[in-house]
Amino acid sequence: MTKYGTWALYGGTGRILLAIVLLAAAGSLAYAGTRFRRPVRVATPGRAAAVSMLLAWVLAIGAFLVCDAVMKDWALHHHAAKAAPADPITLVTLTAAVLLFVIVFIAAPVSATPHGLWVRLSSAVIAAMAAPMIFELPFDLIIMDRVDLPPPDPAWFLALFFAPFVAVELTTLSLLGLSPLVKLSRPAFFCLALMLLVFAVWALAGFGYPSAPVPVAMNVVSKILAFVTALSLFFPEWFPPRRRREPDRLAEQAPGSGQPAMPVG
Repeated sequence: MTKYGTWALYGGTGRILLAIVLLAAAGSLAYAGTRFRRPVRVATPGRAAAVSMLLAWVLAIGAFLVCDAVMKDWALHHHAAKAAPADPITLVTLTAAVLLFVIVFIAAPVSATPHGLWVRLSSAVIAAMAAPMIFELPFDLIIMDRVDLPPPDPAWFLALFFAPFVAVELTTLSLLGLSPLVKLSRPAFFCLALMLLVFAVWALAGFGYPSAPVPVAMNVVSKILAFVTALSLFFPEWFPPRRRREPDRLAEQAPGSGQPAMPVG
């Protein structure tokens, strides 16, 4: 896939249907976000479950590396390799991952807890790994059947690459449950919905490979929103909902009097 990697544009009714599906998904997430009155801490798995999650993650990465090596070897021996396309997004992803790692490590309010340094470090690593996957999982579901793959059987290569890669994405996202700092909240759902909204705009433009200004901008903006979504999972209090300011009791008027109500002592 490093030799192949571009994908075909959506066109005609395809781009309209994709935009509608993405808008519906964004609306559903936004509505789900309104159901959260306050952040809800994710239940931390027990030791056995945590070990199983880490093992599944390692196995998924191993399967992906093996399948990727098989594809590269086949393309090399059958003279089917192509030059790697230009990739203007990787630098954005790496920069955002480093910034997110630093923010979580420095700002995580766990200094007073046992193993505080370990919690900071592990949470920062998990945040930096999971944030790109928030973008990649829906992104790959959109483009997987349109990617340029080696002949003679592109469908086989499609399964060979995307099956383990989706497994890596899912198992990496599951690691968020290992951090005691992660909370589900209204801002997280809203940020994710906003990312899908950008996807919908991108879909109307064909959801093309980032080799032109519009798809590059859509890719960068949605990638940044994925990292903001991850940040909101760790620091939902940084995204306070707008609340109506409650009036001061002493400034409230007594009913029908036109004068401020006197406090009852």
